[in-house]
Amino acid sequence: MPMPSTVQLGTGQLAINQSFSIAVTGFQDPRLKRGVQRFMSDLSRQAGMLLTQSPAQSSSPTLLIHADHASEEVQRSDEDESYELAVSESNAKLSAANPLGIFHGLQTFLQLIAPIGDGFAVPVVTIKDQPRFVWRGLLIDVGRHFIPVDVLKRNMDGMAAVKMNVLHLHLSDNEGFRVQSKRFPKLHEMGSDGLYYTQQEIREFVAYARDRGIRVVPEFDIPGHSRSWFVGYPELSSSPGPYKIEPDGPNSVMDPTREETYKFLDKFIGEIAQLFPDAYFHIGGDEVDGQPWDANPQIQVFIHSHGMKGNQDLQAYFNQPLLKILTKHHKIMMGWDEILHPDLPKTIVVQSWRGQESLATAARLGYSGLLSFGYYIDLMWPAWRHYAVDPMADDAAAALRADEKRRILGGEACMWTEWVTSENIDSRVWPRTAAIAERLWSPQEVQDLGSMYARLGEVSWRLEWLGLTHRSGEFQMLHRMAGTDDISALRTLADVVEPVKDYTRISNVKGPWDFRAPLNRLVDAVGPESDPARRFGDLVERYIQSGYKDRAAAREIRTLLTAWRDNDAKLHSVLEHSFLLRDVIPSSSEAWRAQQLARIESAREAKADLLLMVATPVERLIEASASQTHN
Repeated sequence: MPMPSTVQLGTGQLAINQSFSIAVTGFQDPRLKRGVQRFMSDLSRQAGMLLTQSPAQSSSPTLLIHADHASEEVQRSDEDESYELAVSESNAKLSAANPLGIFHGLQTFLQLIAPIGDGFAVPVVTIKDQPRFVWRGLLIDVGRHFIPVDVLKRNMDGMAAVKMNVLHLHLSDNEGFRVQSKRFPKLHEMGSDGLYYTQQEIREFVAYARDRGIRVVPEFDIPGHSRSWFVGYPELSSSPGPYKIEPDGPNSVMDPTREETYKFLDKFIGEIAQLFPDAYFHIGGDEVDGQPWDANPQIQVFIHSHGMKGNQDLQAYFNQPLLKILTKHHKIMMGWDEILHPDLPKTIVVQSWRGQESLATAARLGYSGLLSFGYYIDLMWPAWRHYAVDPMADDAAAALRADEKRRILGGEACMWTEWVTSENIDSRVWPRTAAIAERLWSPQEVQDLGSMYARLGEVSWRLEWLGLTHRSGEFQMLHRMAGTDDISALRTLADVVEPVKDYTRISNVKGPWDFRAPLNRLVDAVGPESDPARRFGDLVERYIQSGYKDRAAAREIRTLLTAWRDNDAKLHSVLEHSFLLRDVIPSSSEAWRAQQLARIESAREAKADLLLMVATPVERLIEASASQTHN
């Protein structure tokens, strides 16, 4: 996962044993050497045997690797990422134009390894593979909640495992400015809660990314979402302030009418551009609240004297000198849908959170773009719902000419962190993002949900094995909440509930949302998608579709319902003795005693921002049972 472009299975297998060796021919450099060493380390751990860490000089290696030439010094979005992998019973050959393709092919090889009776083996197979889209990204918002470098690195390892190639860092927002600036130190000193990345950390992190074939694109959101800038530099704001990053601090937007604003941005971008070598620089530009502009008499005079119709024209005006600044520092401007304006040249890139139609509109107008609508993983949607979203599937996109379609670069999963910390971010990103990675890499006709979920389950434990904590982290959080070693009853409940979807949770907050509040409740620990509930739903459908004759399904259903019913008594004392679990009590007691549709409706209602995911399949059983009895 992702599914390769073409796969031809043969017969037989290539054994992975102590004599496994590698030889590298063609282009070689330290980056490729490090990639091969990481592969050998992963293979050694996976196979449970110490394998040779350095490439062999043997004329008959187990795996022969060949790259034609070097990658670009600064990775480009249009580089060739294709590879070919041919496995026979005696050896394997991996070839690619450059190290990027080699890295992808090595990940495929690792995914092909399976245990056999006396060791491990790879099936005989020929794979020719290349990505469908050149931009396969993951956005991580570190502005709302700071995410430490080590957590970002392990998520980057997960990205590499599923062939994603862009990490988009949302580095500033109202709640925090997260990069050290030596020219304007009050940005990070006053605009954060003391948590930010030093410039040395950024350089090392970007190098870590390049070693894995991943580009790092910075985003500093302006002119809105910029309160953290104004704490140290209030003169940038359209309102007088004073400002603070606390939730009750006033909001404002940058003042586009002052020349000093652009002088500041020129110096800042000049400094930051040296830290991020990638060609792209994201300026945000979304959700600009025009109220501070409306309330500022000088800005209103400026708008009218320049013949502008309103705030949208003022934002477009702001973007024009900003574009010149970025061009001066050899950067390509990126921004969200709102920056699209006919006054901007076709060189900018539009990131669409509004949908495929917005993306297609940009492409028709001559702008390159990528899709994030449908890939907002903070909305807690199940994997199948993200998997169903395709940048080219909308009618508007389908109607584009061939040259217009080429302007759609791909897409990005977005992890906004209002309800995410370093403790639970892995479970919010993985494994669902692997399904998005497949949508952006694999041919469009790869659509089978059953196959996707089967392979997603396999990839999930591999990601955990790489160092991600999307499974193990939940258990640690449950232990802390329960305050006891035995969390079996709490796990039984946690397995069948999910967080509420979309922005329901923030709508349920009484009073202002405080980003500093600890995220330590059950809703913060459980995964976005309940696999047991999904499998139970499939089981119920199988039983109903069999005409109630599938006895094996009936036994499994009865066993699960009995276990959930009996779990209530074990769970009650755990919930009552934990302050952190008190609000979960209604989810337990009513749900398991539901004997009629009215009770099921009660069980379906969110409690403690949790949804009981087995309620709907139980409702199907009740409805089907009533119908069967009536007949």
